[in-house]
Amino acid sequence: MDVKEAVRIALEYVQELFADEEITHLGLEEVEYNVTMDDWQVTVGFSRPWDYPTGSLAILGAGSTPHRSYKRVTIKDGAVVSVTNRDL
Repeated sequence: MDVKEAVRIALEYVQELFADEEITHLGLEEVEYNVTMDDWQVTVGFSRPWDYPTGSLAILGAGSTPHRSYKRVTIKDGAVVSVTNRDL
């Protein structure tokens, strides 16, 4: 499997896994091939509806950028084996 395939698998998996949470702005953040473990570690970021600023700060435009969640997706032999939190 090449890097493009690993990224495609990770993005599709996260989109499906978090579908009920209506995620937005799903995007690739990092990709790393782990030679020792023979797996791909793909970090993706996204926002959820509750990550957007609300109230008076949102009206004023302050803090208008939503918070992002980052997940590390580990792929081995073409299959997702884990999804973990990744703090950047």
